[in-house]
Formats: sequence, structure tokens, C-alpha cells
Amino acid sequence: MAGLLAALVAVSQKAAEVARLCRAEEPLFRLLVAEKTGPDRNARFLHDFKTLADVLIQEVIKHDLGTQFPELRGHIHGEESNEFRDAEDSTNEFIGGREDVAAVDGVAPGGLRSALVLVGAFERRTGVPVLGVINEPFFQRDPQTRAPCDPSPPRRWQGRYHWGVAHGDTRLCSLSPPAARPCPRVVLSRAEGAAVRGALGSLGGGPPLFAAGAGYKLLCVALGLADAFVLSQATTFAWDSCAPHAILRALGGGVVALEGALRAQREGGSGDPPELVYHRPQPGRAGPERWANREGLVAFVHPQHLRAVLAALGELGELGELGELGELAKLPGL
Repeated sequence: MAGLLAALVAVSQKAAEVARLCRAEEPLFRLLVAEKTGPDRNARFLHDFKTLADVLIQEVIKHDLGTQFPELRGHIHGEESNEFRDAEDSTNEFIGGREDVAAVDGVAPGGLRSALVLVGAFERRTGVPVLGVINEPFFQRDPQTRAPCDPSPPRRWQGRYHWGVAHGDTRLCSLSPPAARPCPRVVLSRAEGAAVRGALGSLGGGPPLFAAGAGYKLLCVALGLADAFVLSQATTFAWDSCAPHAILRALGGGVVALEGALRAQREGGSGDPPELVYHRPQPGRAGPERWANREGLVAFVHPQHLRAVLAALGELGELGELGELGELAKLPGL
């Protein structure tokens, strides 16, 4: 387990460097973007894109882990196909890479800060996440570096990473568990419906925070910047949640399916709702949709915050009955 964790950290560092190198020259980066089509396309976007960095990172991870651990070959999965087709018009705003996005209570609403490398491992028999590494390639500008002959502020990006192990009785993490606030504050997608926003805003922990990227919002919970990440839509996937889920488990928390947890609550079930597992692709679906977290999710560190979130949402009825979800699913910038 220790050897695999070290390997995951190493490939995350290499992947982060690939991401930084690909972003270094903006005109070149604009050429390294392709639109996803067919089964690779994420249905939540009118236009879904990948970059050469995405493909390189995924292939580097597969190659390095498969070389070091041959028994894992054939069991390393990711979001992107390894086929990259250039597109004539590759100026979609999701590639914008904004650097001037001001944080709100420590949470970056968007921009490069929310672009992460996520590498997780789950037990094949049970689907339970056991190892996770989150790498932040664009955490901050390195104050000791400048572009050649450039009198402007430092240009080179500096990253950082976090890891967690949750296997059997072992719980180890590079982070310490955040303190539990009396009332939870949640982080949400900007595409979240008004009914969910309103219900969660009444928890007393402050107005909801908003951020881009499912992985980044999960990281915000692990860092204690938010107490829960709630998503009522089927717009995240196994590769978004596996690595952060392992870290949250190492901290004493977890990630549950929102709709399933609310259903159990309505039926009077006792005990904690079951957490997400990662070894069951969705039957009858193709491409990325096979690995969608179809019942939404709630991520948390402290169980009392999970209970508070479920209690607040319990009056809303079935999530699929919220009429605004159909249109919101088309919005970019989740």
C-alpha cells in the first residue's frame, strides 16, 4: 500500500508538470484543444472539450503505474480517450485559464486554481476508495521565478498535493481533520437549482459558496473551507470523486449518493447512508455515462454536517421533480 501511494504521488507530480508546461504558452495552448464528440462527450455541456494536456496526463499515469505495477494494467481508467483531434475553432471559454479570480472566504470561484490532477484507487471487490492524491498544479505563483528578461511579477506556477489512505482500520492523511463548525456551510455548483440553494442557505453556516470543478469543491471540504459539497444532479463521474473520496474517508468523512440518502431518510432508515462505490458501471449506458454518479452526491468530513444537509433537503421531495434541473443541466461551468 505504501509503495502504491508513493507511485500515485509521483505520477500526480509528473502530471502536474505536464499541465503547467502545456499552459505556459497561451497561443500554443489554444491549438491543443479538441471538442469531444460521440460517446466521449459529456451531455451536461452544449460543447464539451478536452486538451492535449488531459490526454497526456492520463496516458502518463496509465504508463507509469502500469509499468511499476503490471497487475494493474487493464484496471486503470480515466475520463479521456487517447485519440486527439485538432479543432479549427478552439477558443471555448472553459480553456480561459483565468488567474485574476478573487477567492471568497478562501474558495476560488473559478480559474486555474480549480484545475486539479486527481488520482484515486479503489478496492476492486468492494468498490471502496482506499487511496487518493489531489494535486494542485496552479496553487500559486513561485515568488522566486520570473520569465526570462521579464521585469513583470513571477510567472512560474508552484503546486502542492494532498494524499489520504483509508484501508481497513488504517486512516492516514497529509491533512488534519478540519474543526467542526456548529452549523455547516456548503459549497455548490453555480448550476445548482434555486430550491436546493434556498434549503441549504437556511442551515445557518453562512451563504453557500460557489466554485468550478467537482474535484475542487470536494477538496474545499477536505481543507475545511466548506463543510459539505452538495450536488443534486447526475453531472459528476467516478474519476471526479474517487481520489477526494479516499481523502475524506481518511479524515473521518465520506461521499454519499444524495438521492439514495434522501430516499433512505424518507423510508425511516436508521444508520448512516451508504457511500459511493466505484466498481459498478451503469448498465445500459455508454461512454462516460457508464461511470456517472447518477444520484448526485454529498461530501462531508463530520457526520453531523451530513445529517444537517439531509434534514434541510428532506422537504424538497424527489430531486428529479425539481423542474429547473432540466435546463440547468445544459449550462457550462459546473
